Amino acid sequence: MLSVYSDEYFMKQALAEAQKAYDAGEVPVGAVIVCENRIIARAHNQTEQLTDVTAHAEILAITAASNYLGSKYLTDCTLFVSLEPCLMCAGAINWAQLGRLVFGAADDRRGFMRLGGKELLHPKTRLEMGIQMEAASDLMVRFFQEKRL
Repeated sequence: MLSVYSDEYFMKQALAEAQKAYDAGEVPVGAVIVCENRIIARAHNQTEQLTDVTAHAEILAITAASNYLGSKYLTDCTLFVSLEPCLMCAGAINWAQLGRLVFGAADDRRGFMRLGGKELLHPKTRLEMGIQMEAASDLMVRFFQEKRL
């Protein structure tokens, strides 16, 4: 059984959000933000639903967490996201000064690590990669295979 406070547990919560995006016909990316071992924000991609190219899971989660805490800085928070953030999201993560970023699957085409690297994040942001990578990757592959049918 997963500990409630494990990275695996929180990433499974992000994957549950990604499944909501998948079910809605959105690219299946989900995110949760955790502060003091408590989920304070949940989001999934909503670019189609909101007709907004910036409505990525990470951006929506950062906005929700900032509203919850009443602060634009999230220095004591961890963002768990099923897919490696893009450049736009990495910029938002930097500006929010997130304490920690944990992502599942790498994005070899649009991920920030390939296009700019860890330097795009705030210098104090700790980075963890590959948590629940296979589950996150499988969801993305299945989504795009179905889109191509």
